Amino acid sequence: MSLQASELFDEFQQLSPSEFFRKNKQMLGFSGKIRSLTMVFHELITNSFDAAEEAGILPEVRIDLQKLEKEHYLLKHTDNGPGIPEDFIMQVYCSMFAGSKFRNIQSRGQQGLGCSGCVLLSQMTTGEPAKVSSAYIENGKLKGIKMTFKMDVKNNKGLLMKKEEFTPTSTGVSIELQFKEVSYSKAEQGAFEYIRRTIVGNPHAKIIFRDPEGKKYTFKRAADIVPVLPKEVLPHPKGITADDLIFMAKHTDKRRFRTLLSNSLSRMTENKLKEIENITKIDLNKRPKSMKWEEAERIVNAIGEMNFLAPPTSGLIPIGNEQIEKGMKEILEPEFIQATTRKPVAYRGGVAFIIEVGLAYGGKSGRVINEQRKSEIMRFANRVPLTFDQGSCAITEALKTVEWRRYGLKDLENIPFTMFVNIISTQVPYLSTGKQSVAPEPEILHEVKRASMTVARKLQKYLRAIKAAEEKEMRSKIFEEYVPLILKEAAILAETNVPEYEELLSKVTHRALAELLGENPDKAEEIGLANDKADAQSKELSEENTEVDNLDDVKVVDLDEKIEESKNSDSLDKYFEE
Repeated sequence: MSLQASELFDEFQQLSPSEFFRKNKQMLGFSGKIRSLTMVFHELITNSFDAAEEAGILPEVRIDLQKLEKEHYLLKHTDNGPGIPEDFIMQVYCSMFAGSKFRNIQSRGQQGLGCSGCVLLSQMTTGEPAKVSSAYIENGKLKGIKMTFKMDVKNNKGLLMKKEEFTPTSTGVSIELQFKEVSYSKAEQGAFEYIRRTIVGNPHAKIIFRDPEGKKYTFKRAADIVPVLPKEVLPHPKGITADDLIFMAKHTDKRRFRTLLSNSLSRMTENKLKEIENITKIDLNKRPKSMKWEEAERIVNAIGEMNFLAPPTSGLIPIGNEQIEKGMKEILEPEFIQATTRKPVAYRGGVAFIIEVGLAYGGKSGRVINEQRKSEIMRFANRVPLTFDQGSCAITEALKTVEWRRYGLKDLENIPFTMFVNIISTQVPYLSTGKQSVAPEPEILHEVKRASMTVARKLQKYLRAIKAAEEKEMRSKIFEEYVPLILKEAAILAETNVPEYEELLSKVTHRALAELLGENPDKAEEIGLANDKADAQSKELSEENTEVDNLDDVKVVDLDEKIEESKNSDSLDKYFEE
């Protein structure tokens, strides 16, 4: 039996954001037992770090994970940030798409889903409420509030169950959540590894973690400087679409479209506005709300033909080479380390980004798999570790294009080697809402590859130096052992004296070493011989100054004893003479 159109819409519904993600939690990254718990760690740590840094506080986080039953855990997460005022607690933890990060600014979180997503997962798997304690300063006074609540999924808000005040000693937030159908693991994609990598990318932070077995791990901070806060930047004209212009026009309080463009876009000078008018023949003095779609398209097309300065980079704050190396040294203890930071560039014409790369070799670099250290890639976006979806990430794709054999790494997979790659941007192009892999924009691929090649060349030089030292030692032993023997035998056959061969031996050694290092053999020979001569003279002089034929001829004089004996004498000159 066919239905009428009105009957087809009898079941028409509208989902709240919370209802949507309740049915599609995998879009938040909550898919799989290990991944789900790791994503909870990710969201809570990220929010704690952002809050502390914005308040000028060095972040310190304490995490206590207790195992109640199989795949059933109690998580207590505490930070030392500025706290959350009472009126905002349930908004932060119970409202999807609510937060303070919906700006064109570099930040770890960008979507307002993190904390509320954790509460949603907890409620979906256990039915238990969330418990939050917040200590914050209001009107110069330190206040404390404890709240127990659940999420009203239908209305995308919190349902308060219990509230009480307490007297805190310092600011910060503590949250308790229970989870089922999750699993703790020390594997590469587990919660422990997430913490380890977080410290590498955030050397100014400290994390104290107690695992389900009661083991306590303290990840100390390697730097005592709070990162400089990034500034909010205006969008670049090259990244604007016709829809963006229409949206801006409808929601602005500006009276002229000219003013709207100059105040809403970076690099939009008066000369650029005149150029747009000349190309499009549109009067930019008209009221924004009268802008038509066809006019918006003409403006966007005109901008595409124009040349603009690169996007401003004042809003991008990289970790920095020194801090990257400190973080990697703290965790990996490598024998070689090198970091580099590329200059800011833009993708899609208008979104600025910076690529940072660090390389660690030897020591505890890489990961131990079946009692053997293997190479690893640490991917980051705005200091946040990306532990999943590695195969689809632009960072992985770019690293695969580097010819590592050229740099002395013939068996890359089976060496103690760690690559650290961090992308800094106000708009990291993630492939999904799970924020675990970066889109393969051509500019990003290029920058990652170039930065990786830069640090690889430094490693190549280091490995060559090690190989050269080994070769030199081996050649020296061979020459020292066999050359004198050959010369003596040749002298016997020729019935002549053994010639002076030390200088010739030194020449051969220095030239061979220079050729191995790719240096000028003639220059290396000259410098080497000069150094050998200087060493020989120094040794000869040292022997002359310290040589004694017979120790029995040395007379030792005890001045204190002589002075004591001469107290009644008229003069001490004779003793000083002795």
